[in-house]
Amino acid sequence: MLDRRDLLLGVSAALLAVRARAQPAPKVIGVLSPYTGADGQATVTIFRQALSDLGYREGRGFTLVERFADGQNDRLPALAAELVKLRVDLILASTTNAVKAAQAATSTIPIVFESVADPVLAGFAESVNRPGHNITGLSNFSIDLSPKRFQLLTQLLPALRDVEVLSNPSNPYYATQKPAVESVANKLGLRANFVDVSTAEEVEQAFRAMAARRATALMVTADAYLLAQRRTIATLALSHRLPSVFPFAAYVEAGGLMSYGVDPAPAMRQAALFVDKIFKGAHPGDLPIEQPTRVEMVINRRTAALLRLTIPPAMLVQAERVID
Repeated sequence: MLDRRDLLLGVSAALLAVRARAQPAPKVIGVLSPYTGADGQATVTIFRQALSDLGYREGRGFTLVERFADGQNDRLPALAAELVKLRVDLILASTTNAVKAAQAATSTIPIVFESVADPVLAGFAESVNRPGHNITGLSNFSIDLSPKRFQLLTQLLPALRDVEVLSNPSNPYYATQKPAVESVANKLGLRANFVDVSTAEEVEQAFRAMAARRATALMVTADAYLLAQRRTIATLALSHRLPSVFPFAAYVEAGGLMSYGVDPAPAMRQAALFVDKIFKGAHPGDLPIEQPTRVEMVINRRTAALLRLTIPPAMLVQAERVID
């Protein structure tokens, strides 16, 4: 016969079991990224904190399942299929290639994207105001930032006429990006010389070719593979004495001269807001695509000194951050 203590313990255990069953399971978010784990973790950390600020507790309110392609876009379809097989509740996808892979893997699991230049052109949405499918998120309008990047180079080098443009031809936007950037350069009285690279060997060959034709400045386009090669690119630009402008601050932190691009912190906080709305019942196809709220300019004054360049005071005033 059970004594009173054993009976109470049994009742307590039963109540805890009922309470555990009553609590909703945490939402599982699949993170799909073409970047390396080291690069991707910086933005994932911001996303985690943003969800926490919205009241989600990791382990109880949500869990993350992360899949990084390490700069190899051809790995993304298999990684997307893996997330679908795991039955995640939502996929957070970075860049166009990752969203394409997620879109091919599922038409029902909600997909929230960030760093997609033109989601309508890519086939992710019927319109910006009403995407209409299971996909929504943030467009980074990366092509539209090229005028400012060219202007920064001419502000630093008033006599500039030619700019080398390092780009990845395997990028899904290459076909539309190239003529758009060339048109912008022409309007500013510049000539954009596209230099195509998609492997580490081609990156080094490209800089040797630029040196042979006495290149005077460099602009790098937004691309996940090129970002993974940022330390090599920044080092080669410095060794070949090429003033350079980049799409992401990470290049400047790796030794590049300056960048003008989307600040990832507020962008990831916006992505978390999309996730929150979807978890509360909104359909992705009804959520208008947004643009990031903040673009930042970063300058590496130490690199400028090594290049024997003086950054004009007006440029330093414009910069959100200066690295010394």
